[in-house]
Amino acid sequence: MDRFDAMQAFVRVVETGSFTKAAETLGISKTAVTQLIQQLEARLRVQLLHRTTRKVNATADGMAYYESAIRLLADLDDAENGLSAANASPKGKLRVDVPSPLARIILIPALPAFHARYPDIQLDMGVSDRIVDVIGENVDCVVRGGELTSLSLKARHIGDLRLGVYAAPSYLERNGTPSHPRELEGPHHRIVGYVWSRTGKPMPYAMRSGSEIVRIQGRYVLSVDDGNAYLEAGLAGLGALWLPEYMARKHVAQGQLVPLFEAWRMDAMPLYLAFPPNKRVSAKLRVFIDWMVELMAQHAPVARRG
Repeated sequence: MDRFDAMQAFVRVVETGSFTKAAETLGISKTAVTQLIQQLEARLRVQLLHRTTRKVNATADGMAYYESAIRLLADLDDAENGLSAANASPKGKLRVDVPSPLARIILIPALPAFHARYPDIQLDMGVSDRIVDVIGENVDCVVRGGELTSLSLKARHIGDLRLGVYAAPSYLERNGTPSHPRELEGPHHRIVGYVWSRTGKPMPYAMRSGSEIVRIQGRYVLSVDDGNAYLEAGLAGLGALWLPEYMARKHVAQGQLVPLFEAWRMDAMPLYLAFPPNKRVSAKLRVFIDWMVELMAQHAPVARRG
C-alpha cells in the first residue's frame, strides 16, 4: 500500500462523501479507492468510515485522521513548491470556476500576462454561472458575484461591480425610452430575465434616486441563466438589461446599448473569490488570488466603505 495514495483517497472520500466521486476526481477506479481505504483501515486498525447505501461519513477516529491528513498533504505540497526557486515560479494544476462574462471579457484576455509571469501553472477553468460544489468537484477556487450564501467556504472580496440599466437602440425605437424605472413594469416594456442559479428564479432590482427607492421585477419574453446569453438577448432588443459596467462599456461606446436612468443608482455587486476552508492556500493558488486582486483593481476595484 502506498501510504500517500491511501491518505489522498481517504481525504477525497470524506470531502465528496462518495467512493465514486472520489475515484472520478482522482482519476482512478472505484475499486482502487475501496482497496486503498480498506488497506488504510487495516494498517491503522480502526474504522475510518461509516458506509451506507446513500452516503459515506467519517467516524470520530476518521475525522481525527482526516484533520491530520489534510495538514500532512498540505505540508507535502508546500515542501514540493515551497523552496525559494519554486516560490519564484509556482507550478502545478489549478482548477478554478468563473462566471462566463468575466472569463470572456476580463480574465481570458489577461491570461497571457499571467502565464508569462507563472509559466508552470496549468489552469483548468470552468466557465459557468451555475453553483459549483467546490469540495465535491475538487475545485481549488470559484469567483462569483453577489453575497456569498455558503458559510462553508473562505472568501476574499476582490472587487465591486458597478451596475446600470441598458437597452438596445432597436428596443427603444420599438417601445420608447422610459423616463422612470417603474415604466419597465408597465404594459409597453419588457426586461430580459436572468434566473439566478442559487434561487432558480429572477430577482427584483433595487434602484434609488434621492430618497426614492424602487424594486423592479419587470416582465419578460425571455429568461436565461447565463451571463453571455443575457447580454446577447439585450443586444438583440429583447428587453432592458441590468448589467455590470464592464459588460456594457464596449457596447455603449459602439452605440449598441444605451444607458437608462442615469440619475438612479444601484448598490454595487460584490465579487468574491472563494475556496475550501480545510485546505492550506498553496503557492499556485496564492499567486492566482493575488493576480485576481490586481486584475479586478483595474476593472472593478473594491469600493471604499464609510
